[in-house]
Amino acid sequence: MAHGAPCRQRVILATAAAAALLGLAACSSSTGSGDGGAVEAAAAPQERATTTVPRRPATTTTTTLPPTTTTLPPTTTAAPTTTTTTLPPLPPSPAIEPIEAMAVPLSAIGSNSGDEAARAQQRLLDLGFWLEAADGQYGLTTRQAVMAFQKYVGLNASGSLDGETAAYLSNMTEQAYGRADAGTMVEIDKARQLLFMIVDGRTQWVFNTSTGSEVSYVEVNQKDPTVVERGDSITPAGLHRVNRERPQGWWEGDLGRIYRPKYFVGGVAVHGSSSVPNYPASHGCVRVTPQAMDFIWDAGLMPMSIPVWVHT
Repeated sequence: MAHGAPCRQRVILATAAAAALLGLAACSSSTGSGDGGAVEAAAAPQERATTTVPRRPATTTTTTLPPTTTTLPPTTTAAPTTTTTTLPPLPPSPAIEPIEAMAVPLSAIGSNSGDEAARAQQRLLDLGFWLEAADGQYGLTTRQAVMAFQKYVGLNASGSLDGETAAYLSNMTEQAYGRADAGTMVEIDKARQLLFMIVDGRTQWVFNTSTGSEVSYVEVNQKDPTVVERGDSITPAGLHRVNRERPQGWWEGDLGRIYRPKYFVGGVAVHGSSSVPNYPASHGCVRVTPQAMDFIWDAGLMPMSIPVWVHT
């Protein structure tokens, strides 16, 4: 697949149409003030989210019927027979795109820059993990993409290209995908700490993220030291929509600095942050790097009213 941005060309369809999610009930949770947004009233009542699990390409199935014995007139008995039926394969799910394993496997390079880093960067892009460029520089967005890949396959999310990560990355045979397989939306997986951009049922990009720590906090308001902020650091699960945004630069919020936020419930937003660790650490917001947030804005991936599905 061709990719967009300076890394690959990809057609990204950004639409505000609601996702048709089949089979999952959205649940609600108390809303904190995010990482830095003002404390606000809760958003409109939660919508009900449903989805179907993406289908993997089916394989040919062989069904063996039990032997059938038919008794004919006296002295004549038909011999048992076994019938084998081969079912035609189902078409591949549109949510999953196959990809070939690498002919020359990647080497374990740790966090070193160079030609092998450029190969790893291009492989991550081909699999759907966003980073700035396949330029051989093992910088912030490359570490974040490696971390996202490690979370996706269940490895230790160090952000370093060790031997096990290199082997998994070399031998992947399908692009990464979220749970949503219909519609256009932002999907936030709190269990894996990943953010998926879904366009027309296909996962376009995967980002490392850090959501609410779910630890109660009592902190002094950074804009008004006479005010004390209290909350539960929860990123509320359910189906929401982007309802407010700040397009320009850093904003000094009540609980810290946030970059170009896209709010989807109360003071909780997807926003750029100077710290996006491999674990949930925010006051409730959904953190990505400032570079990733610039890409999300520039590519039009989170327009107003786009659904935001948060699940565990």
